[in-house]
Order: sequence, then C-alpha cells, then structure tokens
Amino acid sequence: MRSTASILHLDMDAFFASVEQRDKPSLVGKAVIVGGVGGRGVVATASYEARAFGVHSAMAGSQARRLAPHAAFLSGRFEAYRESSKVVMATLREVSPLVEPLSLDEAFVDLEAGGIDVDDLEGLRQVAADLRARVFERTEGLSCSVGIGSSKFMAKVASEMAKPKRGYSDQTALVAPGTEADTIAPLPARAIPGVGPVTAQRLEKLGLRTIADVRSARESELVHELGQAAGTSLVALSRAWDDRPVAASRIAKSISVEDTFEHDLTDRQECRQIVERHAGLVCGRLKKAGHFARTVTLKAKMADFQVWSRSVTLTGATDSPERISHVAVQMLDSLDLREGVRLLGVGVSNFTTSAQEELFTTDDDGHLRDEPDVTEDVTPIQPGPFGRRRSFDGRTWPPGADLIHDDYGRGWVWGSGHGIVTCRFEHRGSQIGRVKSVSQDDEALHPAHPLPLAWQPAGENG
Repeated sequence: MRSTASILHLDMDAFFASVEQRDKPSLVGKAVIVGGVGGRGVVATASYEARAFGVHSAMAGSQARRLAPHAAFLSGRFEAYRESSKVVMATLREVSPLVEPLSLDEAFVDLEAGGIDVDDLEGLRQVAADLRARVFERTEGLSCSVGIGSSKFMAKVASEMAKPKRGYSDQTALVAPGTEADTIAPLPARAIPGVGPVTAQRLEKLGLRTIADVRSARESELVHELGQAAGTSLVALSRAWDDRPVAASRIAKSISVEDTFEHDLTDRQECRQIVERHAGLVCGRLKKAGHFARTVTLKAKMADFQVWSRSVTLTGATDSPERISHVAVQMLDSLDLREGVRLLGVGVSNFTTSAQEELFTTDDDGHLRDEPDVTEDVTPIQPGPFGRRRSFDGRTWPPGADLIHDDYGRGWVWGSGHGIVTCRFEHRGSQIGRVKSVSQDDEALHPAHPLPLAWQPAGENG
C-alpha cells in the first residue's frame, strides 16, 4: 500500500457528447445524445443537459427519446473522438511516463514515476489544475475531472467526487492519505471496483448497501456468497486496501466484434455473411496486436433476449481469417434461427505471440477432414456506430456526420431520409450556422473528415 497520494485518475466529462458540442456551435448548452439513433440503438454518452432528463449511457435509445424527445441524437464520429483522446493521453505522458489508459477518455497516472513531490498536497492540487488547463486548451474546449489518491481505487473515487455539480468548482479532488476509509464509507457498494449489477443485487439481499455495510460484514459471509477470490477482494477494497500498480501496457485478453440489428434476422445465409465479415474484422485487430488465438467464440442474442454463446478451442493458434471464419460459421450452423436473432458477435481469446497452426483438423465427431473453402464473395457489412448495423454504399448520411458542400461550405448532417439530406452549415469555431436541405445525390455534397486539432502530439503533425 502507498502512503502518499501518488496516483492520478483523469476522466473526460461526457466525452463523446462534449466533442459534438465543441464541433457543432448550435449544440452548445443543448441536450446531446450520442448513440441510440436506431430502433435498438443504445446510448453511448449523454451531455449533462440530457442527463438532467434522466438519460444515461447504456440506456435504450427508445427510452432516451421518451425522456428527452427534443435532444439531438447523433450516430457518433470515432475519428474525432480518437484524435482528442490522443491529445489527452500525450498530455498525460508529459506528467509521467507511467500512464495506463482505460478507454478513450479515462486513464491512471503514476505521479511518483514522474518525479513529482507527492508529499506536497497543495503542489499535487496545482498539478491537477495545470493538467486540466492544458487538456482544455489542447482539445480546444473539452473539460475533464481529475482525482488524486493513494491507490487506483481512491484516485477513481476522487475524480468522481470532482465531477461537475458535485461541489468541486475546479473539478479536481484529492483524498488525503489517512482519510481513505472514512471517505468511502458512505458510498454505495457499487463504487467498489468489480462490483457490478449482479454482485450489487446479491449484496443488497444481505442488507449490504454501502461500503460501510460491506466493511462490517463477516469475511466468511462474503466468501460464502461470492466465492473466495471475490469475497476476499471485496473485504480488502471496503477497507481501502488497494495495491494495484499503474500498468503502462494493458494486454487485451480477448478481441471481439458484434452487431445489434434493426430487425431480427432469420435468413441463415445473411447471418453467415455477417459472421464471416466479423471474423475478418477480428483478425485484422488480432494481427495489429501481434497475437494469435486458440479460442473462437460465437455469441448470439435471440429475439427473446436469451444470450447464446459457444466457444471452440483449436489444437493450435492462428490469425487466419479463413480458419476463424470457418469455425465461427460451424458454430452458427448449430443455432436455431427460426425465432430470429437480434445480435451476432465473433470473438477470439487464449492468445499466444507465435503461430501454432494445426497439423490437421477434425469434425465434431473427431474424424479427420480437409479444410473447406470459405466463401470469398461476402456482402460488405459496415458495423454502424454503437452496435447499429448499417449497409454502406458511400452515400449514406448518419446524423452528426461531417460533410462539405461545394457552395455552402463545411457542416454536419442534421437528418436524412426520402432522398433528402438536411444539413447545418457550421463547424468548430464558426458562428451558429444555417440549415439547408439538399438532395442526397447532390454532386456538390461530400462526406468529410473532422477538422483537425491545432495541437498534435509530437511526431503526428502533418
């Protein structure tokens, strides 16, 4: 355990929605919801204005529309989010070489590894304030919350305390060494790392609602209810005992791609094409990571919301799209599609760093078989933002996408349908723009990349 407040946690505020508000002047101060644009879409991020209506991430888009019918629902622009994320992570690495990204908008930083005087609490608060100012300037207007504590757990608690409307006007918070146990005592048990909805429900049945409740429980009771590893970990964390180090390199344990469909699918050939496409995408990420996989998994969510999952472990490790596709399709063929499937996903795991190709393969009965041909003519399926499936022909206009019109300039898609694209012509730094509707086949209308940020990490300019 550390005796100093030497771990920092940075969390961007409503990241995706904030990027959209930054780049679209007419949305500043308005309810913005990223994701949830399809019939079965899921909210990825809601602006604080949208959260005031009760909208939150992971909520069904249909419910979000009922709560905030006048909000702007946007499909998401990952290129813009990734660029801002790179700027944030590069800024953190100026503070310390030991940075552990958790996602595009969140990371831990080991301040001690950066040579910072971690005994000077006022100095640490100034480090956090300076960091927030640099992030705001370099991302051209994005805000973040920063927490500092003696462990990952406490730094995360501190950054949550620093969130807007929590009473910290400068959006920085520090949990002083020695005050950890008292700080977390009133928090809900869900605040403990690793306690998800299912575990929280089990604790609720035991009458354990807060961290103080968990701390007062007998360890034997928690171990009996949750198992040895989870019970022991819960006891330690409820006492603010957390010695997890900041790890600059996070090794993925699995890679997967999945899609939720607008309508339940029953056509087996269409499902095969989607599975083959997913296998290709997974293999692309597998090769980029320098891994080979031994286990292939197919996941399906049926029309009745039942989740079906099956895994096959190979006798060797591979990064072959053909091999992984064949295995995934084999598993699909054992799935009854008559009631319809609403989600399909392909994943790989059990990684090695060298290929261990199988000398031979067998069928389900253990008999030797030749490698079958894999369909090469696959209908392209473009995974839509946040799990929404979208066929892509180069002329689709999802809400929020960047565009340029030869006559009207740069703007974004306000909405589209019936052969018409409604555009608002404005961009980051401009005045609120006018709205115009044009034909989706207008040759003067072009998809565009997001405007680049002026500040770029070293080596990425140009």
